Amino acid sequence: MGYILIAGILSVVGMLVSGRLKSKFAHYSQIPMQNGLSGAQVAETMLRENGIYDVRILEAQGFLSDHYNPLDKTVNLSPDVYHGRSVAAAAVAAHECGHAVQHAQAYSMLKFRSAIVPVVKVASVAQQWLLLAAFMFLNTMPQLMLITIIAFGVTALFSFITLPVEFDASNRALAWLDHSNVTNRVEHEGAKDALWWAAMTYVAAALSALVMLLYLVARYAGASRD
Repeated sequence: MGYILIAGILSVVGMLVSGRLKSKFAHYSQIPMQNGLSGAQVAETMLRENGIYDVRILEAQGFLSDHYNPLDKTVNLSPDVYHGRSVAAAAVAAHECGHAVQHAQAYSMLKFRSAIVPVVKVASVAQQWLLLAAFMFLNTMPQLMLITIIAFGVTALFSFITLPVEFDASNRALAWLDHSNVTNRVEHEGAKDALWWAAMTYVAAALSALVMLLYLVARYAGASRD
């Protein structure tokens, strides 16, 4: 019951953090950049100043759907970020370009995360089916729970590997926004605040994954003792 209670609390925390992120993004979306640059222009400038010319900047669909794709070397920005000329747009665009800089500089944690993506995809699909079967046959086939633990362990590992990748991308973004003078002091503090809350969503997800993994391990250990 303790694990379930903690998981429930973390789930609520995750929702609160997600809601706070959306609130922060909405707030900083209303604060215009004094230089008038759009998110796409910020991204283009950051890539160029880091000597990156083989990455395309594309407009993606959806709210907060921004991401960097290392497979085709594209920075994909949601419409609000791509066209936006706000502190939020600049922060998100610079963060995604931070991933592009990581890729160009062969940042070890990004390489590791990218390498295990295929395994994570398989584990994510498998765990949906394994979880039900593992509890149904826990006493007769505890091996199913062990396999389930491995699948959840892979996705939990991915969640924790993601943390340094995301924090590093934000640090690169904020450092560049500062020394390039793209943002002034007030705008920089706003960008820092927005990116911090974005990072917290990954922290909440990682903690939830860890609690679930520990719960499964405890159930397996209990069944093994029986």
